[in-house]
Amino acid sequence: MALLELRNVETNYGPIQAVRGVSMQIEAGRIVTLLGGNGAGKTTVLKTISGAMDPSRGVVTFAGESIEGRDPDRIARLGIAHVPEGREVFPFLTVEENLRMGAFSRRDRGIDADLAMVYGYFPVLTELARRQAAYLSGGQQQMLAIGRALMLRPRLMLLDEPSLGLSPRLVQEIGTIVTRLNSEQGVTVLLVEQNARMALAIADYGYVMENGRIVMEDTCARLMQATDIQAFYLGQKEAGVRGVRRWKQRKTWR
Repeated sequence: MALLELRNVETNYGPIQAVRGVSMQIEAGRIVTLLGGNGAGKTTVLKTISGAMDPSRGVVTFAGESIEGRDPDRIARLGIAHVPEGREVFPFLTVEENLRMGAFSRRDRGIDADLAMVYGYFPVLTELARRQAAYLSGGQQQMLAIGRALMLRPRLMLLDEPSLGLSPRLVQEIGTIVTRLNSEQGVTVLLVEQNARMALAIADYGYVMENGRIVMEDTCARLMQATDIQAFYLGQKEAGVRGVRRWKQRKTWR
């Protein structure tokens, strides 16, 4: 049984249909990526899963339980942590206060131990523990956002564009941390990315969205070899072909 499953999900922004009949499955213990350009509907899918938006149609199940339409705090308590695009840390709270906010729904005695674990994954945050989050760099804020989500002890982590605005070195570092969290902590990951090269390198399985629909899916190893993915997401062109403009090429999935 899949840990997370979407069946024919549709989500609207008022009269605009942003997600159109999306179906996907995520097995426990895997990293799955959702690729697509701006406006494809990727972020809306994550918001629908985490309860920030309600679907107009379709079913979302987590661990066999229907969760569509539930409040975000109830979904978080089930073990789904959402790291939104733009990080959205609490700017006037310190790094440690931000991290402890991630454990707001917990009542166990393991919070301090998990705080130490997060500092182990992100040593730079240890040095900045008393600094307000507003004064962190973009990369540090991204680490803080992921660390805050980890404090929930999630079974599933939704990551929305974690590489956005970061240097190539930090993109590689974030990718390494995501793979470590998956292998060492057993966190299942749904990764939304425009950086297809990074996403396909660390994920097991991938979906491609365009105009609110899933247009392609396969293992990441096979997607890396697909002509459309190479041309439109990895920036590769066939040898000897000149002057072919991206917007004049025709995708095989259309």
